[in-house]
Amino acid sequence: MKIEFLERNFKISKKLKELITEKISRLDKYFGEDAKAKVLCGEQNKQKKLELTIVNKGVLYRSEVSSDDMFANIDLAMPKIERQIVRHKDKKIAKNRVKEIGGFEFIDKAPEVKLPDVFKKKVFDLEPITVDDAKDYIDRLGHEFFVFLNAETGKVNILYRRKDEKFGLIEVNY
Repeated sequence: MKIEFLERNFKISKKLKELITEKISRLDKYFGEDAKAKVLCGEQNKQKKLELTIVNKGVLYRSEVSSDDMFANIDLAMPKIERQIVRHKDKKIAKNRVKEIGGFEFIDKAPEVKLPDVFKKKVFDLEPITVDDAKDYIDRLGHEFFVFLNAETGKVNILYRRKDEKFGLIEVNY
């Protein structure tokens, strides 16, 4: 697996880089050689943040953790990534391979996989509105996202509220 390190307001020490490389390489049993890992280490408001993203055959696995200690962050991120890998429905082969190899690396047992049924279906007509109007709809409705036809671009957009309470905008090309 190819590993790329990125720094944002944080200098990655040689020891930390070696530890991260060693832990990520333990996940090689799930992937082929084409897999790529991106590790972003940063510091913001005296919190050390680690973002780990692994891409394999078009499937993305991602974990984002923060604490006072970057060494602890890697220990928090790895089980999250491994659970995603095992839980992924197209990775049944990986589950069987794990049984052959003899267990998991960072978790004790396989997470239960039960996908929920579609609970509710909504159909609505897209009326052209602005991004500011979409923000108002999110606030008034108490939703985390809103799908709308952008009056300025004529494209379908998805406006969503991020964990940091800011908004993200996805523009759909079709």
